[in-house]
Amino acid sequence: MNAGAGNAKTLMVQGTGSSVGKSTLTAALCRIFMQDGIAVAPFKAQNMSNNAFVTPDGLELGRSQAVQAAASGIEPSSDMNPILLKPEGDGRSQVVLNGRPEGSFKARSYYEGRDRLWSEATAALDRLRAAYELVVMEGAGSPVEVNLRDRDIVNMEIALYCQAPVLLVADIDRGGVFASLLGTLELLRPEERELVKGLVINRFRGDRSLLEPLPQMIADRTGVPVVGVVPMVPDLQVREEDGMSLEREQGLRRPGAMKVAVLRLPRISNFDDFDPLARAGLSIHFASKASELEDAHIVIIPGTKHTIADLRWMKSRGLDKAVVAAADRGAQVVGVCGGYQMMGELLDDPLGADGGEPDSERGLGLLPLQTVFSSDKVTRRVELRVVDGAERSALSPGATGYGYEIHTGETTATGASELAPLLEIDRGDRVPRLDGAVSDQGNVIGCYVHGLFDSPGLLQPFLNSVAERWGLEPPVVTPFSMEDEYDRLAAVVREALDMDAIRQMAGIGASRPKDVTAPSNSQ
Repeated sequence: MNAGAGNAKTLMVQGTGSSVGKSTLTAALCRIFMQDGIAVAPFKAQNMSNNAFVTPDGLELGRSQAVQAAASGIEPSSDMNPILLKPEGDGRSQVVLNGRPEGSFKARSYYEGRDRLWSEATAALDRLRAAYELVVMEGAGSPVEVNLRDRDIVNMEIALYCQAPVLLVADIDRGGVFASLLGTLELLRPEERELVKGLVINRFRGDRSLLEPLPQMIADRTGVPVVGVVPMVPDLQVREEDGMSLEREQGLRRPGAMKVAVLRLPRISNFDDFDPLARAGLSIHFASKASELEDAHIVIIPGTKHTIADLRWMKSRGLDKAVVAAADRGAQVVGVCGGYQMMGELLDDPLGADGGEPDSERGLGLLPLQTVFSSDKVTRRVELRVVDGAERSALSPGATGYGYEIHTGETTATGASELAPLLEIDRGDRVPRLDGAVSDQGNVIGCYVHGLFDSPGLLQPFLNSVAERWGLEPPVVTPFSMEDEYDRLAAVVREALDMDAIRQMAGIGASRPKDVTAPSNSQ
């Protein structure tokens, strides 16, 4: 596997803008190269997202790089995403450096530390190149934001550092694909444009022949070949990581199905927690109005990067009262991580760990809890088990599964209240801990664990219980393999791209087919 210190080949995927499909295409390429017998790893120098994942050693990285690592058949490492920016609002972001929180910074002060960040990013890339044969790199947004060019560490600057050949991707589903590709190439500096070796038209719908002669026109005008036209992949479960993908969730509304309202918090995090509900055929809606909760059978308060601020946003829209009303009429209300903290009676932030300044706010009062934020951050993978005393919850006592924690704050019972816990968790040290809570009525539950519904043994009894309460036909949780989904994506992209040309531009030899079954992992 070791290709020698810093000797691994590199290939970079950049885009004409945000949300053109860079993350998914990078995952597809990682899977293809893994299938072809190449030891491959993903890399993104700097990511801005509140969707994060946890490495085996308890470090954070962007969710997309964790997905790409799984597609590569390897465990994720913080080296794959050395700089993660988690937006908090008001121009501030928490900076996670090499998997650990550095603090919360305004954009200007963050960029003042550019030289140090650059050193950390290149060092992480060098470590990956010493351990793998190929590193598939991903850019961010557009490489020609001229006002940010002198601060770039994630697009052309890092490509120049390792002389990575670049695939430039444009989303034809948005329109203007010719102008997007041509304009991006025109704005690149000569040494940057020299690195662009191939163009990719992404998310094409319909008959490929109807696209002619556009690909050749683009190649003739730019001097860069179009190495493939990738079709829109229906019902793809390899999720994008940023909030813009929520715009496409309208397709998850299914008339007559069990209705789920997920609060669309301004700083929502890890919203892919609820993908298993969609796969089970439920009608999912990300709600921002109180009226949108009125007929929901399940209401979910998701995780958030800024709990107190998003709780106040809920109150400003009457969503706090709507959640309480949903619980009162018997809807199943679920709080995850920050959503769990909101369910309590008080949120206290004496050190400004949640939002940068000391603060406090009354919670929803659905559970007898209080949360005190601190500077300590828990980032762990966990094994979980529904406690035997949680019979009145919709979860099945004794059911087991896996998940992960990413949170600050400690949540405890209020005063003399007795807390009915939901889960017993093990963070890998074989020391059982209690987590979460269940209301007296049983239809309000919350916990810190992300990925709660990924385990069919937890999800099916949960849906059965909710269906029985409302007199609905229970949804059926069918077996699902993310490994199969990576293979499906890879097959589509392999067919669409000129992989011989891409291997040649990356400087790697012909494929060495092997058993494509990837090692087991948590993705």
